[in-house]
Formats: sequence, C-alpha cells, structure tokens
Amino acid sequence: MFQNSSDPRPNKFDPTDVAPFLAFSTLLREDPYATLKEDFIQYLWRVKKIYLHDLKTTEGETVEIIEVGRHNTNAGPDFLDAKIKIGGVLLVGNVEMHLRSSEWIKHKHQDDLAYQNVILHVVLVEDEIIYHGNKSRIPCLELRSRIPPRISKTYLKIINNETWIPCQHLFHKVSKIQLGLWLDRLLVERLQRKTAYISERLAATQNDWETCFFQLLCRSFGTKVNTEPFEWLSWILPLNLLAKHQDRLLHIEALLFGQAGMLEGTFRDAYPQKLQREYQFFRKKYKLEPIHTAAWKMLRLRPANFPTIRIAQLAMLIFKSRHLFSKSLAAKNVKEIENMFKLDVSAYWQTHYLFDKVTAKRKKSMGKATIHLLIINTIAPFLFLYGKRKGEQRYQDQALKLLEEIPAEKNKIIARWKELGLTPTSAYETQALLELKNNFCDRKACLSCTVGHQVLRT
Repeated sequence: MFQNSSDPRPNKFDPTDVAPFLAFSTLLREDPYATLKEDFIQYLWRVKKIYLHDLKTTEGETVEIIEVGRHNTNAGPDFLDAKIKIGGVLLVGNVEMHLRSSEWIKHKHQDDLAYQNVILHVVLVEDEIIYHGNKSRIPCLELRSRIPPRISKTYLKIINNETWIPCQHLFHKVSKIQLGLWLDRLLVERLQRKTAYISERLAATQNDWETCFFQLLCRSFGTKVNTEPFEWLSWILPLNLLAKHQDRLLHIEALLFGQAGMLEGTFRDAYPQKLQREYQFFRKKYKLEPIHTAAWKMLRLRPANFPTIRIAQLAMLIFKSRHLFSKSLAAKNVKEIENMFKLDVSAYWQTHYLFDKVTAKRKKSMGKATIHLLIINTIAPFLFLYGKRKGEQRYQDQALKLLEEIPAEKNKIIARWKELGLTPTSAYETQALLELKNNFCDRKACLSCTVGHQVLRT
C-alpha cells in the first residue's frame, strides 16, 4: 500500500485547496503534450508522489491503492498486476496512464486485447469517457489536482531546461553516495549495451570466441573513423586463413593490405611491389575479393592514425601473438595487456606513413592511450560477456578491475562534468559518466535517473 510521501501534505488533501490545480492551470489551457510527458504521470504513480487522501474516481467511487503493480517497460499497459479497491471491491489487474484520457482512443487500445484487463485509467485530465469493448466504463482517476506543486515545479524546470544537463542548477544537491551507486549501475548498463553487438557477432561466428574477438579487435583498430572497413577486413580475411601464414610477416601484410584494397595500381618502392606480387598469388589461391579503397578515410586524421599504420600494427600483432582472446582472459592487469600490444611496425613502415612516400624514421608502436581504448571498447566488454555466458563472475569482476586501472578518459564530455564538480580518476568512472550524459541527460530521461529522483525529492 502507498506509504506517506516525503511531501508534508501527501495524504491531507483539501478539496478547497486550489494551489495544486493552479500549478497546472496554465498547462491545461494549452496542449499538455507541449510541456508534460506521460512518463511524469508514471513516475508519480511509481514513487507514490500524489495526494492520497479521499481518492475517488471521476464517477465518485472511492479508490484505495493496495499495490501499484509492476512497471511494464514493454508493450501493453503501463503497470501490471496492480491491486486496487474501487468502491470497496478489490480488483486485481493492470493500470494504464495517459496525460489525457482520449489518448486511449488515439492509441487504439480499444482494439488491443492486452488492455482488456485494465482496472484503472490514471490520467492528468479526463477529457473523454473511456469504455471497454463490452461497453463497461473504465474507472478513471484524475491527477491534475493531486500533484504536489513543489514536484511539478521542479519537474517543469528540469524538463524545459536548455542547459548542458537538465538538472544543472540542482545537481550539487545530489547525495554523493547515491550518485556513486548510480554510476556503478550505469557502468554495468554500458557494458551490457556494448555486449549486445558482441553477442550478435558471436552468433554469426557459431560461438567462436577467438574469431569474434579478432573481428571486434579489428573494429577497434579503426577508432571512430575507420571502424567499418576494419571490421569488413576481418570478415573477408578469416583468422584461420591468417593463421596459416602466421610465421611470415610479409605474407600477413600482403593479405591485409591486399584485402584492404591498398595494393592496386603501380608502385615505385620495392616493398609494396613485393607485397603486390604476394597478394596476387594469394588472391587467386584463396579466391579473395578486396574492399574498395574508397572505404578508407584519412581526412583530418593524424598520420599516426592513418589506416596504413593501423594495418601494419595489426599485422605485427598477428605475427607476434597467437590466441589473443585466451591471453586477454589470462591477463591479470592492464600492464600485461599493454605488453601484449606494445608492438612496433615492420622496417618499411618506420620510414613511411603511405606507400611510396618516405618520411623521417620513427617508431610507430601503439601508444598507451590507444591500447586503453582497445581495453575499454573491446577487451573489457568481451570479458564481461564471457563471464556472464560461462557463469564465471571472476571475468566480470576482471573487466571492471581493468577499467578501474585505466586513467580517466579525456574528452569534451568529461571536461564538462569536471566543470560541474565531478573529477573522475579512472575509465570506470568516465565510462559511467558518458553513459549518464548520452543516454539520460541528452534524452531528458530524468524520471528514469537516480539523479533526477534525488533532485525531485529535494
């Protein structure tokens, strides 16, 4: 049953008190859709933030809420298996929420069997009487005069705010303990979201973890700009084919650069000419078809991030390492993974960023920041999914531990969080903050956010 709200007057509803109604009077003269969202009504019901005294339907029958029901995030009524007494009769069934009762018709619920067991229609305002298919009237509870003004005022301020995050001016009031717990949960949600794509690719490889890991690792080599062509390259050049040539770096580079479409045309340097000859033999032998060279992007990339350099680094990784996924599973810390990826490129690429264009000799091994991105975007999610699939909690814990060991990421979003007083110290925290900004703040999903709940309670 509903408990007392933290509002000083939750159960002391005075029908002569017009303050709650006035809080919405301006909205109701216009279209409520313009300002309010249905999830606000759902939130009020879910967290019990309405005046509960002397509840009645719009027909005047008494309403006693025993259980609000389970919030349904899938298709169908908003709350399932609620227990409510209406007119002294206990009803068990579903509850549907709308801003206006007429939305029932607009959404065609009258034609949907899933809504036949709705025992109560909770709305901001009843602008149309709604009936079940058997012509019986659906009891309606109208909330427009039962919403505490303080909550409605804070909600409207947040939802209409155009600052960087909706609760920017109230964010400092949020409990650090609650924020920390919320960020823990957000990190897990982010990992689970990342593993959704891994699961798709795993199914496509018939649950071959090594092959799937290689494909997603290749994708990460492309960073944001060339993720797709790098992933395509891993699809059209299977790991088992590369394994046949793992003891010859020249063969690996020929296969990678050839399938990337980068060995077409005429070259001046002897090395790309040699790669070209090797690839032409392999292309006929294995019936290979390369990616079109136009798939690769170099505009505004630093030379160290050119796809040619990334492919050369990938070739050295394949040449030096076997069973990459197994090694990642066995790694005890970030340092061990960094050592796995501390690989230089072949001699030709130490003096080139592109074929036929000589530059000063430089080492072009992967930097720590790049390796850390591989861990964040590929290795940690893989370990997390593997642990979940195999029922091995230690691998899920290891994924979180790796993120805790990596320094905080540096980007525009994290810089803005710092301006608001949050100073993350690890990738564990920055990944959670990215999830908060991208999937809650930007979408103004404040009513699904612990921070939003805390702000509304202050």
